[in-house]
Amino acid sequence: MVLSAFTQWLVNPRRNPLAAVHQRVISKRLRNYGLRYDDLYDPYYELDIKEALNRLPREIVDARNQRLKRAMDLSMKHQYLPEEMQKLQTPFRSYLQDMLALVKKERAEREALGALPLYQRSIP
Repeated sequence: MVLSAFTQWLVNPRRNPLAAVHQRVISKRLRNYGLRYDDLYDPYYELDIKEALNRLPREIVDARNQRLKRAMDLSMKHQYLPEEMQKLQTPFRSYLQDMLALVKKERAEREALGALPLYQRSIP
């Protein structure tokens, strides 16, 4: 329990000043390209993320893909979003975390019951 309390303190920007500085830096970098923190999750790295993205409404996934395309375009051009557009960005507004938690909970429940997994990684 002590390690858990320490870990929570370490990553909480309201309690740890270094975490607050880190959050500001990440926020600025994400705003430069118009991204959200959840956009950084790679569906090819973890199958739970891929499943969570499949369960989200089409509009949310399309908006994510557009943000990623815009960020790649800006990065290739060595440019940032205009200042007025950066002010409108919400980098820590989550759209994936609730569904991801549900998918992980369902996977853990299936494993506890001894059922076959819904998806399996295949290596080509």
